[in-house]
Amino acid sequence: MTTATFARPHIGPPASDEHAPYYGRYTSLVRSDDIVATLGNQLGDFTSFFARFSEADADYRYAVDKWSVKQVLGHILDAERIFSYRALRISRGDTTPIEGFEQDGYVINGPFDHCSFASLVEELNQVRNATLSLLRCLDVEAWSRVGTASGNHVSVRALAYIIAGHLIHHQGILEQKYLSQLAR
Repeated sequence: MTTATFARPHIGPPASDEHAPYYGRYTSLVRSDDIVATLGNQLGDFTSFFARFSEADADYRYAVDKWSVKQVLGHILDAERIFSYRALRISRGDTTPIEGFEQDGYVINGPFDHCSFASLVEELNQVRNATLSLLRCLDVEAWSRVGTASGNHVSVRALAYIIAGHLIHHQGILEQKYLSQLAR
């Protein structure tokens, strides 16, 4: 049995009008013209990054009212699932507006602090592989489709860049606010 090779279209960064201004904080962090390769490369990079935390470190909060390392990772997981779901619907031409989500409620009601950190890192790998499976076979038309999510227009291309940038954003927070304190 042979596997057909699919030539992925070149997908550069989204224009600023392809997402709500808020998401520019994520898309601007991605320095790549090949978002699928970037998302794939992040798997190894972030698995190595998260290896810097011990199981005990993963329960750390830099302030009482802040998320634990596990909860930050759980938030990354939830957000990627939601952004990927949006990309799926929009790429398939679904024009039904997609509701927003309240990240704090998801974290509060999530099981993250009861999971092992290793299992959450493995889950990140699984979720990212599912995201990659979705995005790898999209054609040019699918990448440029625009839908409505959280009351704003967003393209599939922008969602892919948001996923990558969201992870970069939270790595920065984990570096600055968690690892720097744990190293003391």
